[in-house]
Amino acid sequence: MIRVVLPAHLCTLAKCDKEIHVDADATQRAVIDALEGRYPALRGTLRDPNTGSRRAFVRFFACEEDLSHESPDAPLPDAVAAGTEPLLVIGAMAGG
Repeated sequence: MIRVVLPAHLCTLAKCDKEIHVDADATQRAVIDALEGRYPALRGTLRDPNTGSRRAFVRFFACEEDLSHESPDAPLPDAVAAGTEPLLVIGAMAGG
């Protein structure tokens, strides 16, 4: 089981708790596939539905590492795969 922590606005959209558990392989792609399958309202919020690319203002963190620019098929850290650490989905901000 992979633990995923979502920001408040996505929890509201998906009508779920802040931390959820998904049964998926330990890659970003597999986790996002599982999230979108379980919570269809999240489709298109984390990645572009046409290209599959991560949305520009969405970041993925785990074990104090920014995984946002890693390949979606790269393995997540062992602690995430073991369920001892969560995969954090963070909404980035920009502007002045």
